[in-house]
Amino acid sequence: MNLCWSAGSACVNGLQQLHWEEAGPAHGEPLLLVMGLGGQLIHWPEALCADLVGRGFRVIRFDNRDSGLSSDADAGVDINLPRDWLRSRFGKPCASNYTLHDMAADSLGVLDALGIDSAHFVGVSMGGMISQIAAARFGRRVRSLTSIMSSTNHPKLPAARLDVLFGMSGLGPRPRTREAVIRRSTAMLRRVGSPGFPTPTEYRMQLAGRAYDRAFRPSATMRQTHAVLATGSFEDLLPRISAPTQIVHGLADPLLRPACGRRSAQLIRGAKLELIAGMGHDLAPSLAPRWSELIAANAARA
Repeated sequence: MNLCWSAGSACVNGLQQLHWEEAGPAHGEPLLLVMGLGGQLIHWPEALCADLVGRGFRVIRFDNRDSGLSSDADAGVDINLPRDWLRSRFGKPCASNYTLHDMAADSLGVLDALGIDSAHFVGVSMGGMISQIAAARFGRRVRSLTSIMSSTNHPKLPAARLDVLFGMSGLGPRPRTREAVIRRSTAMLRRVGSPGFPTPTEYRMQLAGRAYDRAFRPSATMRQTHAVLATGSFEDLLPRISAPTQIVHGLADPLLRPACGRRSAQLIRGAKLELIAGMGHDLAPSLAPRWSELIAANAARA
């Protein structure tokens, strides 16, 4: 199915604009896709979006603040990722330009701009954290919650594999040219990707090139990373969630270990946990049918 996306932007939560796209029946149940760290709305696999639209959902995807075509959110706070990563591991606070709580409010602002009272939330990685916070703090607005390859952000959860951690640390030279950025992005995805659901290198390179051409914003991605560190654990909020919840996590995830997904499922009442062998930390298109089935089944519980 070739989707026809309509696009727009709105002034949301003090930002000049958040850019969004939607597809599917206007009177379908609204389903909001919340992207992860450094990702753009184009990173959602088209196969997943098409499957969800085919199930009758009104699918909405958007660029988080500091990504894609949405506004910068630089408040002038200094960023030192190695220092603040250590602070976060010991539960110490650090100043930031914003936190995931602000980003949760952004997601509701997108719904407001579209005149939508409530929606099914589906978040991946950082987007799963944002969605969990939204479901806990703004429960009336969240019909169901599906959190994929995400975490509670607690400092005592297992850390990422060392090579992955170093790759995200901000240390070493940062590529700027299109070719170098594509090489680095593709190499990183190979490192964290799903061994049981391999994605062709050509697909990854094409998507990385498309993302670079659409919006190359390395400083903005650093601010998003900093926001995750500055937010710290939000485990105290999770028992408040009443929306039907599906946690999906890969047993081969080297970035957010399986214990991270298990912890969310443990703290959210009635949450279902799906652990997928061979799934890592990427948006592998071949996982789209399974994710779509889990999302739809969870939405039906609402």
